[in-house]
Amino acid sequence: MEEHLVDWSRAQFALTAMYHWIFVPLTLGLGFIVAIMETIYVKTNDEFWKKTTKFWMGLFAINFAIGVATGIIMEFEFGTNWANYSWFVGDIFGAPLAVEGILAFFMESTFFAVMFFGWEKVSKGFHLLSTWLVAIGSNLSALWILVANGWMQYPVGMTFNPDMVRNEMNNFWDVLLSPVAISKFLHTIGSGYVLASLFVIGVSAWYLLKKRDILFAKKSMIIGATFGLITSIFLILSGDESAHQVSLKQPMKLAAMEGLYEGEEKVGIVAFGLLNPEKTITNDENTFLFDFTIPYALSFLSFHDINAYVPGIKDLVYGNEERGILSVEEKMQKGKIAIEALESYKEAKKTSNESLLNNSKILLDENMKYFGYGHIKNKEDVIPPVSITFYSFHIMVGLGTWFTILFALVLFLLTKKEILNYPIVLKSALFSIPLGYIASEAGWIVAEVGRQPWAIQDLMPVGIAATKIATTNVMISFFIFAILFTVLLIAEIKIMTKQIKIGPNGGH
Repeated sequence: MEEHLVDWSRAQFALTAMYHWIFVPLTLGLGFIVAIMETIYVKTNDEFWKKTTKFWMGLFAINFAIGVATGIIMEFEFGTNWANYSWFVGDIFGAPLAVEGILAFFMESTFFAVMFFGWEKVSKGFHLLSTWLVAIGSNLSALWILVANGWMQYPVGMTFNPDMVRNEMNNFWDVLLSPVAISKFLHTIGSGYVLASLFVIGVSAWYLLKKRDILFAKKSMIIGATFGLITSIFLILSGDESAHQVSLKQPMKLAAMEGLYEGEEKVGIVAFGLLNPEKTITNDENTFLFDFTIPYALSFLSFHDINAYVPGIKDLVYGNEERGILSVEEKMQKGKIAIEALESYKEAKKTSNESLLNNSKILLDENMKYFGYGHIKNKEDVIPPVSITFYSFHIMVGLGTWFTILFALVLFLLTKKEILNYPIVLKSALFSIPLGYIASEAGWIVAEVGRQPWAIQDLMPVGIAATKIATTNVMISFFIFAILFTVLLIAEIKIMTKQIKIGPNGGH
């Protein structure tokens, strides 16, 4: 496959995914915050809470509509730009996406109309139910999409069909309940809840700084900070499980996340540090120009044992016989055996050679788990971009820690002090809104860049997954999408800021 074609296809999909993810997390969290506010309204029958709910619901609706547009484009790109991948994954990847479209998206879209337009047309109870179902439907959509993504990170529940040259699902529950998929889902929705909470307290802080809609802002901020503090703790716990699964299933990603070149026992975690740009796997330069490390923490984070051995990049590339780690060269050999066995199987099928057919099938099954390595040209190619993965991971963790502190501080000042007397906290809450988006995008960079060069872990490199089309076509569509998505983003920001300036009282 032409290298420039693959790079442009990757760039286009990364562009679409990252723009899409600007809109999704706010939808995931704000839906529940709105549902909580409406529940208070139905319980108290206080018109203040109806007005508050309607305000935040309006912002939710703007974000929801634009998020749908980018999501549809992203799903179509699997067919247009990644046809080899789409064929190779068979019905496995398509099944959860089909369920998402038929069940979850249908549910949230149907009840969205009732939620947004049905205030005076249906009973309070049914309207409240519709609001909760929209919030639940949005998160169910995320579940099925993340199940599909989790399968790419850790392919399970399938068999390879050599006649069709594709993987086919043989256990739906293994795919759905994959520990990687579940941990990825929980951590991802957690990040959405935290971002939505930051959005609510940040917008509310703006009102307080402007000395307007004070009661509305304080009440909204209490709900946002409470929801945010609870979900940020949930995010930390789900992040711990997610890192544990990465250490078990994608050790190279973990090594890149921590800039760990040499495997160690009792290894610490780098709280912050600056990577040495001269460091590579082939030299003995120091990994960091400076770093602050928490002793034993990486061993504990990875395997819940402070004495555990964590393999480094060198172990995973060159192998470590003592630790039972195969080298990439050994995996490449096994991958080539699998590819050759597949070719022999096809030839035997044509000539009706039963003996060759059976032997080829046995060889293929024995080496299929390393199939993708047969397409790797250089053993160092399996190392993901270390600096991008390392810094993205540490930005995500650092900002996540700050958000937890901010929620606790805001909640304390709201309940024990007069928060209006602390403008520095209000400004911090306001300026933490973009930080929430940065942290959320950084998490996805860790997840996707950290697993390179794989489209499907160990089974298909990205270079093999792309559609063989004219590079010019991909370049043109890249710039069209870049302009389109940027216009959509600017439009959303303008519409949202306009609605925020109008406020819950319609500018009165």
